[in-house]
Amino acid sequence: MKTWSNLWQPFISEENFNLAYLSAKKGKARQKQVQRFELNAAEQVAKTRQSVINGTFHTSKYQSKTIFEPKKRIIYILPFNPDRIVHHAIVNVLKPYYERYFIADSYACLDGRGQQAAVQRCMELIRRNKYCMEGDIHHFYPSISHDLLFEQYKAKIRDTKFLSILEDNIYSFGGGKNTPIGNLTSIWHGNFFLTELDIFCKQELKIRDYIRYCDNFWLGGNDKSYLHECRKRIEEFLWEKKRLEYSKANVFNVKQGIDCLGYRLFDNYILVRKRTVKRMKRNIAALPDRFESGELTVDELRSVLDSIAGWLSHANAYHLAQKMGLAEIRAKYIVEK
Repeated sequence: MKTWSNLWQPFISEENFNLAYLSAKKGKARQKQVQRFELNAAEQVAKTRQSVINGTFHTSKYQSKTIFEPKKRIIYILPFNPDRIVHHAIVNVLKPYYERYFIADSYACLDGRGQQAAVQRCMELIRRNKYCMEGDIHHFYPSISHDLLFEQYKAKIRDTKFLSILEDNIYSFGGGKNTPIGNLTSIWHGNFFLTELDIFCKQELKIRDYIRYCDNFWLGGNDKSYLHECRKRIEEFLWEKKRLEYSKANVFNVKQGIDCLGYRLFDNYILVRKRTVKRMKRNIAALPDRFESGELTVDELRSVLDSIAGWLSHANAYHLAQKMGLAEIRAKYIVEK
């Protein structure tokens, strides 16, 4: 098994921490803590870096809030400095290793893949197979065992100093499990944690059309009974190796369509799921008030409209887009250059 070594020096380099600071502040310029930080950014970045080198850095206390879109979840929040900067510094160093370790059909986090690439890959699955097994994991991020995650990292990483930073990060939330939603590192930890599932499905179960996006995954096949067997074997693997359980695991004919990341997929067309449409309509209805109250700038309003339009553009949703009134809001509030 290939291991990862010599991570500490690239991690603590001035270049890495300066890049981490720039990445952490992207899209956060209006936050007061970021604005205060920028008054003497160079000095504060150097101080944060030195605390890591000295071994005095430890994850700060979490704050939490509950969000309800797209579903009810608890988000955990850490300060911009030092925590979010350190998280970006960690990911900067590990990202090239993650990219080589993750299988080609793992789509979350990675440049050049992402949500729409996963959707198109699911379309290929539909066209090549009669049946699909879809699964997702019950309370995935809150259920990740700290011990199991750290053991998996220790099997890959041969750099004790860098492991000490990961250990602080992984065990920063008490209780023995939970990679807190809201941390940049949690997204990558989750993807790393389930790569062993990917390898199991591809190499042990011999599934050609296997796709995973975070804790959602799809297997294609023409033998329905074998997919039921795969469902059972994956269930056993998840519990025995990861102490995880299904929240959903179904085997069905692809003619029924596949729910995939906000869309409903069929062999020759893509629909936006009904609950996704309802959420979009609520968000769109609130945009004029949010803009007129000053909650959104012109650029932020344009970004929201572009995001929704982009989402719809990947589906057979021309008439839906017209009914949503995106063009009318854009014409009323945005003067295009």
